[in-house]
Amino acid sequence: MSGDNADEGTNPGTGGAEDETRNPGTGPSDQGVPVDAMRRLAALEPGKAGSIFTSDLSVNEFLLVREVGFRPIGLVLGSSIYHVGIQLGRWNKNQELETLSQAMYHARELAMTRMEAEAAQLGADGIVGVRLSVEAREFGNDIAEFIAIGTAVKSDHPAPGGTAWRNNKGQPFTSDLSGQDFWTLIRAGYAPLGMVMGTCVYHIAHQRMGSTFSNFGKNVEIEKFTQALYDARELAMARMQAEAEELDAEGVVGVQLNAHNHRWGGHTTEFFSIGTAVRPLRSDHEIERPTMVLSLDG
Repeated sequence: MSGDNADEGTNPGTGGAEDETRNPGTGPSDQGVPVDAMRRLAALEPGKAGSIFTSDLSVNEFLLVREVGFRPIGLVLGSSIYHVGIQLGRWNKNQELETLSQAMYHARELAMTRMEAEAAQLGADGIVGVRLSVEAREFGNDIAEFIAIGTAVKSDHPAPGGTAWRNNKGQPFTSDLSGQDFWTLIRAGYAPLGMVMGTCVYHIAHQRMGSTFSNFGKNVEIEKFTQALYDARELAMARMQAEAEELDAEGVVGVQLNAHNHRWGGHTTEFFSIGTAVRPLRSDHEIERPTMVLSLDG
């Protein structure tokens, strides 16, 4: 991926084209999920006597998810191999590289949507333990694979009040919470709605030679750098919150705010914010009292 070009020109707004590689002969479904994946999911036959499930949950997570009434029914994933184009920015100006921001968001959204399509194929109510990652591939410097993977689950009972566990868009809920945190959330009277995210690819202005020399040997804040990082994080956070509002969420838990340079160079960084939007299941929220465990080792 590239995007930090030391160019005094204006933003041309190029790049962001998708380049997906699929296994020839299998053919994608309407959602972009390979037919082979749909066959694998169909073979799982959740709920049928003698059928198996697949899961990336640990033993403890599996048992805790079962304890709150959810059955793992299959491992689901989504993938998008994406070409992220070039965008030029002013050498000495703090600015968002909007085309790159859109590309990074779209690539992740494709992976998440395909994972949700696999879960819907299984008749799942939701997906727990979701991991969303970006991996560089050797196809080229501007190409990366965006991967979403988690365990599809189905509830043994409807949500309180007879409502559905799926979110207000009719999609299976998604959550990146651990099995332990998912157990705590449900027991306390909350439910996940979906993973929400916001991204901002930002070019941090280079210092002019005079400014660099004037600060030599001094303890001094580099205000332009501070403001750039502050602005970029705020944009990512605001976009994540907007997604939560679309789901009618009460709040977002487990938020992570990360910075990634990818392959753009030192002055272009992606700020990525992600968390799980939640809603109340009931008006009272009784929190499980923590129990003390004393180790008998050494």
